[in-house]
Formats: sequence, C-alpha cells, structure tokens
Amino acid sequence: MRLPVMPPVSPMLSKPMRELPEREDVLYEPKWDGFRAVVFRDGAQLELGSRNERPLTRYFPELVESLGRGLPERCVLDGEIVIAGPDGLDFEALLQRIHPAESRVRLLSERTPASFVAFDLLAVGDEDLRGTPFGARRARLEKLLRRARPPLHLTPATRRYDVALAWLSRFEGAGLDGVMVKPLALPYLEGKREMLKVKHARTADCVVAGFRWHKDGEGIGSLLLGLHDAAGNLQYAGAVAGFNAAVRRALVQEFEPLRMRSTQGHPWAAVMPSEDGAGRRPGGPSRWTAQRDMSWEPLRAERVIEVAYDHLQGERFRHVAKFVRWRPDRSPSSCTYAQLESAVPTELSEVFGAAIDA
Repeated sequence: MRLPVMPPVSPMLSKPMRELPEREDVLYEPKWDGFRAVVFRDGAQLELGSRNERPLTRYFPELVESLGRGLPERCVLDGEIVIAGPDGLDFEALLQRIHPAESRVRLLSERTPASFVAFDLLAVGDEDLRGTPFGARRARLEKLLRRARPPLHLTPATRRYDVALAWLSRFEGAGLDGVMVKPLALPYLEGKREMLKVKHARTADCVVAGFRWHKDGEGIGSLLLGLHDAAGNLQYAGAVAGFNAAVRRALVQEFEPLRMRSTQGHPWAAVMPSEDGAGRRPGGPSRWTAQRDMSWEPLRAERVIEVAYDHLQGERFRHVAKFVRWRPDRSPSSCTYAQLESAVPTELSEVFGAAIDA
C-alpha cells in the first residue's frame, strides 16, 4: 500500500461543550456513536484503522468488499462504522463483531451487516488533504460520494444553527449521540481535540439494586441501576459512578441496611446471560470485561436515584451514568423505561432507510 497518508492515523478528536454555539464559520453534523474508523484504499488493498490505531479490517469483511467497490482507487476517509437496526443504531450488535473466531465474524457479517458513514477526506489519489481547510475537504468528499450506495453513506451536514439545534433536541436515542461542530477553516490535525461536540443532557430516575466495591478498597465504587419494563420486571440498566473517596465510604454505611447476603429473592437472580455472554444482569461473563472483577453485591430495590446519561443503547445506558440527586419522593415502581421512550430521528431513517424501516 502506497498512499499520501499511510496507516496508522490517529483520528482528529473533539472537546465537549455544554451548549450549541451559534456560528457562521462552522458546519454542524450529527454525532454518530459507533466505531471510529479511517479507511485506506490503494487499489485492491483496503484497511480499516481504529481510533486506537489498531486494524479493524478482519472484523468487517462485508465492508472491505463493498468499500472496495464503492470508493475511488486511491483514497483515505475518516468516518464511523455502525450497524443500523429497526430501532436505530445497534451498538451492542457492533460490539459482538469484535470476535476472535473467523467463522463467527463471517456469520455476523451476514446477520448484522455494518455500514460506514463518511465525514472527512484525508487523501485522494496522490493528494494529501490534511492541510486543506475542512470546508474544502467536505466539498471534495461530497463530490467523491455523490453516487455512493449502501453500506457507504455520507453524513448529513448543515450550516444552519436552527437546523442543528433541532437535531440536538430530536436525536434522542437511536444511536445518535449529539451534534458535532466543525470549523470550516480547520485542517486535519491528527490526535488533536480541535473540533467541538455537544452531547445530549438528560436524566432518569432509577432503582438502586446493587453495588460494586471500588478497586482501591475505598468503599462503594459504583451503584447498579434498574428500570422496570412493560411487564413490571426490574431490568439491569447500567451503573452510576464517579464518587469521591469520602462519598464512597459514606455509601457503605448508607446501604448497609439494604444489603442482601445472597441473590436469592433478588429481581436479577433469575436473569441468565444470553448465548453471546452479554447477559441482562451485572457480572455476567464477557470478553470485554475478562480481566476485570465484575462481581457485585445485591441490595433490596428500595432506593431511587436520579442520574444523568447520554443515551440508551437497547435496554442499557451506553456509558456510566452520573449522579444528580437522591429521589426519596419517588417509588421504585415508578422507575420505568417509559420515561426514556423516544422516536428514531428522521435523519437516521433517511440515511439508513432500508435497515430502519425493516
């Protein structure tokens, strides 16, 4: 492979902002939540590089084949690998693709095929475009992908603040993580946090149904959260962490009266892990946590906590939630998934129409 931009490339990153800035010198884009990837194509050779500069090529054979047909002979694109399902983007399905067995990878490539959403152009032909302003790179990318066909997609973009603001309020769930803000004059700066991102800020009332000890022994490290489904069953929804040492020690005393000496009678006791090992309870075996102690202690599900989260992936919070406040005024039974319900954004349906409408 001989390209003007060679692998590995450390993708340009972004820094968070609380509010969407109203500026005329930027382009707004949806913020995708998949696997960040840089595509390198030189004739018959094609590689997918990850954010940590490790190759993803072997895990997505269907993308290697389709991108090899749909991209110019020699180019380097930055974007996101995603899997679109009936309820939006499916990050859990994406996680399952990173599997050591080639037979499993091939099977999942047929069952849950991935797509690539392009949002930047680093090189084409013999041209290194990293020093070119983003606005010009975007124009070249649009021209390059004007005849693109699934699973290759061009991310939506707008110069209008009102449209971007509407995106931010409507991208609830469905795998869209917020809005990116990219200065039009910005060159491509590898590994630098020069772009901006505004993520969703939302809260949920959850039942505290367990905890994990902190790794350094300083009390409780994380509280395990539950939400009731439509049938009234308490499902494991994720965890809240980030407490300082004093709070971690105080939580031990606070939850001592609610500790259960076994999981017998606990709502999560009968929930068994799924065949892929992910499970729907904390502590289930997983190749992603093989080196971590995922043991947990059950609590009587009587306390309610309000947490801040970015978005829901399936029935779980995509990332660890943050503490907002205790809710003694709320009953555990009132903590349901209904408070989190949201529609698939129109933009996602337009980009992945066939998969979303399936």
